[in-house]
Amino acid sequence: MKTGYIYLASVLFFVIAGFNNKVHGQARYFDERYIYTQANLSPQLINPGAYGANMDHNILVNYRNKWSGIDGAPRTITLAYNGAVGNRLGLGVNIMSDKFGELETFKGGVGLSYTIQSESNHVGFGISADYIKHGLAGLGNAVPGDPIVNGALEGAEYFEASFGVYGVYLNKLTYGLVLPSLINARISDIDVESPSRELGFILQFGYKVVVHPDISLTPNIIMKKLNNVPTHIDLNLNFGFLQDKLLAGVNYTLGADKRLGFLLGTKIDKFNFYYSYNTSSHIIQDYNNGSHELTIGVNFGGKKS
Repeated sequence: MKTGYIYLASVLFFVIAGFNNKVHGQARYFDERYIYTQANLSPQLINPGAYGANMDHNILVNYRNKWSGIDGAPRTITLAYNGAVGNRLGLGVNIMSDKFGELETFKGGVGLSYTIQSESNHVGFGISADYIKHGLAGLGNAVPGDPIVNGALEGAEYFEASFGVYGVYLNKLTYGLVLPSLINARISDIDVESPSRELGFILQFGYKVVVHPDISLTPNIIMKKLNNVPTHIDLNLNFGFLQDKLLAGVNYTLGADKRLGFLLGTKIDKFNFYYSYNTSSHIIQDYNNGSHELTIGVNFGGKKS
């Protein structure tokens, strides 16, 4: 049974990779920016323009378990750093590993941003370069030497470059634009056609309303049009208490997974902690315990913005 699963995953990997390249040029299996539901709180996960935005240094770990309770369900872990490394210059480094059954994706990238500041507005312009690899995580019980399995084990490798803008106006309005995979090329030795590919984007807007000295309300919207992912809109409504030391929120995704969930979190001194849970209206929800996402972050050093 295990051998059959490995072989099926191998065939599926090459069919998807080959089809995507014929339709979208050097398109990848999927765009991992789709995974995160907490990007409204940690925009550096999807937007290189947000690197160094708060003039601090920040290290975070993000973990997402989608469709928990199903054997082999998607699990993603991301380790990220971003911070100010010079006058108006920000640096970001992201490492991500995603595993879905025997299919595995690795991504490592580095980016720079340049921030323009005024009394009312600061906006960062960033660019990132990433290495991505899709393939099988292991051989399992498959027969050694099978060309399809061996090819999937070797995996498909890509290079991409993305551009992003992220800004904050009057410490209330946040806005962002990401143009992912502006440059995208397969760097592994697989011979497929490479016509032009469709350009995607991410748009983000949020506005913070202080309804009481200790209570704030922040609606946020993120629209994503990404490679091999249905176009969707993340709607978030977050509540801050005790000057944002405690956070609570609700979120809903229009399109794609049609996710509905809630968020709990805390921001104490230099420590951030966020937990979110969501379910889907798709039929697969009848067979799993929902999805969990956890982010732990630490801010240190830097300058006051």
